[in-house]
Amino acid sequence: MPFNLFEMKISKGKISNIIFFIVIVLLFIPQTRKPIQVTLQKGLALFSPGIKNKSEQKRFKDYNWSLKTMDNQLFDFKSTKGKVVLVSFWATWCPPCIAEMPSMQLLHNDYKNKIEFVFVSNEKSSVINAFKAKNSYTFKIYSAVTEYPEFFNVKTIPRTFLIDKEGYVVIDKSGAANWNSEVVRSVIDTLLL
Repeated sequence: MPFNLFEMKISKGKISNIIFFIVIVLLFIPQTRKPIQVTLQKGLALFSPGIKNKSEQKRFKDYNWSLKTMDNQLFDFKSTKGKVVLVSFWATWCPPCIAEMPSMQLLHNDYKNKIEFVFVSNEKSSVINAFKAKNSYTFKIYSAVTEYPEFFNVKTIPRTFLIDKEGYVVIDKSGAANWNSEVVRSVIDTLLL
């Protein structure tokens, strides 16, 4: 009896194993690794970041921090004191950062004149400007001129903080998130009152 591939029954378990094996192999190929990682992170970025209860919120006090824009304009972080501020540490090579950037842009579109957005990266301006142009991002990116305040304690990226007018950190999120969610918008609207 000749072998017929189409008559062979493949279980769902075997199909899952084959797909898993293919994804693992693709992760070892440099050209496919980053797109797969970004796609997986976009799944995680569907969720809103958690909001800290008032009793869990730490107060940010050290505003002594100098930054500069990609076109070398100085920015004194002290100017954000008394304002609602979103600070995000990220990089163009970071899959979770890439995954959450579209939601950051949407939030920025609606709140750019209401809150301060401080996106911080230590990459070269040419790399960042190319990334922004490719993705049509309009927010400013800063690089640190002085050490960032110890309070941030950034060990992984993306790391994002939403700070209220009194300096309390309402959101402290490591990893990708949906920053354009109704939850985040509602929190920001409340903080602006």
